[in-house]
Amino acid sequence: MTTSTKVLEQAALSVETHKRIRGWLNPTPCITSRQPFSNGSSLFYKAENFQQTGSFKFRGALAKLTSLPTDVPAITASSGNHGLALATAAQMTGHDLTVVLPETVAREKLTRIKALGTDTILHSNDSGIAEQHAQALAKEQKKIYVSPYNDPQVIAGQGTIALELLEQMPKLDVIYVSIGGGGLISGIGSVLKAFSPQTRVVGVSAKNSAALAANIRAGHNVEVTHLETLADGCAGGVDSDSITMALGAEVIDDLIDCSEDQIAEGLRQIAWTEKMLVEGSAGLAYAAWQADETQNRGKVSAVVLCGANFDRDQIAPIVGSMS
Repeated sequence: MTTSTKVLEQAALSVETHKRIRGWLNPTPCITSRQPFSNGSSLFYKAENFQQTGSFKFRGALAKLTSLPTDVPAITASSGNHGLALATAAQMTGHDLTVVLPETVAREKLTRIKALGTDTILHSNDSGIAEQHAQALAKEQKKIYVSPYNDPQVIAGQGTIALELLEQMPKLDVIYVSIGGGGLISGIGSVLKAFSPQTRVVGVSAKNSAALAANIRAGHNVEVTHLETLADGCAGGVDSDSITMALGAEVIDDLIDCSEDQIAEGLRQIAWTEKMLVEGSAGLAYAAWQADETQNRGKVSAVVLCGANFDRDQIAPIVGSMS
């Protein structure tokens, strides 16, 4: 299959962006799994849980803000990680920033965003509705709206993960990436389709909130019921005009949906086997690797651990229990 011009352009933007932000950004490690394999398989983790703000979102935040003049006020919506990343980046670049968050945002994320001196607004208990509110405020107050995913610069920032991976891993057969709005997988997938087209890209959704996956499967926007999920960073709707719809449809080779029980088991396995505490969205990607065992047997796999900004009250009983 021929890679489209749009995907190649997005990959090229990641290369250009990486040159611009790499001085602000520490590369994250690619960690070998502690698990023993007897079937020729190998597993690696791209550890974005060790990113400066505890999430891959810092890459996209830096990419966007460093592309804007410092006198341009910005506003965004976030379930937590994107807002924290932008607030941290704004403190570095000097941009004025407002973050709109759902009322259900993890308390620890909210506290950290406020501690950076960023203006915050709590709106609704649905991240999709909070996003719409931020977009409306942007028009009213003449601010630049920074989408968590529907922005070529943000996507380019996330794509720098794949550029690092290609330097860290001489061979990569399959990669598992959690999807919410699709910015992460659009960035990673575009780079891989441009520079490592043989790599199978798997997008992973929580069954309780799988808007982008449903849209890609249908080939158009569809209504999706959103329920609470441990993978709260992947929850919520997607802009009807999101560029991640077309990019995702092209760069994603397979889609896997995981249940809350599978996500919880993923979190436990990463905690007890790999000795890392991560958030639900990272447990989601690992859960798909487990569910896809027949397809990845004998292959070199990478799981993107997208973040570690978990709510302690939520995760403690999960990782503390036995499966």
